[in-house]
Amino acid sequence: MADSEEQTGWRKATLPVKATLGEAVRNLTESALQIILVISPDGSLAGTITDGDIRRGLLRGLDMQSPIDSVVKRAAMVAPLEMSRESALKLMQTNRIMALPIVDERRHLVGLHLLRGSPASSQRPNTMVIMAGGKGTRLGDRTSQCPKPLLKVNDKPMLEHIIERARSQGLSRFVISLNHLGHMIEAHFGDGGRWNVQIEYLREEQPLGTAGALSLLRPRPTGPFLVTNGDVITDIDYGEMLDFHTRSGAAATMAVRLHEWQHPFGVVLTRGLDIVGFDEKPVSRTHVNAGIYALNPDALECLSEGEHCHMPAVFERLKDAGSRTIVYPMHEAWVDFGRPEDFGAHRPAG
Repeated sequence: MADSEEQTGWRKATLPVKATLGEAVRNLTESALQIILVISPDGSLAGTITDGDIRRGLLRGLDMQSPIDSVVKRAAMVAPLEMSRESALKLMQTNRIMALPIVDERRHLVGLHLLRGSPASSQRPNTMVIMAGGKGTRLGDRTSQCPKPLLKVNDKPMLEHIIERARSQGLSRFVISLNHLGHMIEAHFGDGGRWNVQIEYLREEQPLGTAGALSLLRPRPTGPFLVTNGDVITDIDYGEMLDFHTRSGAAATMAVRLHEWQHPFGVVLTRGLDIVGFDEKPVSRTHVNAGIYALNPDALECLSEGEHCHMPAVFERLKDAGSRTIVYPMHEAWVDFGRPEDFGAHRPAG
């Protein structure tokens, strides 16, 4: 049987089958159990949902108002009531799952086995590289005397928000790429001791783009590592993105956001000269690059030292070489502070 915390805590991870994706996202955040237990009207376990199931649903075009029915894993693995804790742990380890519902003979939930605690409290050896060398030209005079990552959002530099959030999720090793006014960033953060993290620096003699600085990494990371633009503030769980990347067996993973844009005019649909229909101010939905990535060390082989390169080119090169490149669909809050109007209009991620 699961321990006392798991016996009582699983109830907060339950949702009825009529719930929405938005409710599922909130449930995952509030329960921190990494699983949703979906309950049928008769009280039995209908299936389970994980964060990955939700993200795959978003990639198929679902939104926060969509019912969870289409993302429920109905053939979810379960543990019978009589299974020992030791056997359940072995089963989870063998199948690489983090949680295992416990059911009785009527498939009614009676508990939950967990492989480990909340990932936010676990230390991770992975490195995060923060690209902070850009000039921030879209911000005009704001960045003439201050590098963009040091501009303040709610009285705190953007870069500080990123580091503190990553640290709260178990990351403690950071590498910051520097170019424009980089000495100011280095003076502010030093070796990271003030934040109980380790910070090193890559100094670009000339701007190398959103990926070129990675060619300067010495030594190279020994495991998957994160890369983020220094002007992106988000509620993303960096550790979950790393786990998603690792489970997918990809060489490179790109976080993407669903972007909606409504055409300002009615669209006329034609075939040759003939009108075949009308679409009144249609909404276009596309996935856009969120500026956050997870890479395997081998992905760096496609870069030449000191070469100017942007991250989309890295993904193209890897794909051309036969490596798997994937997206990580985001549902979290996300702001790219690249325009003057963004400052003061948004609060940082929580």
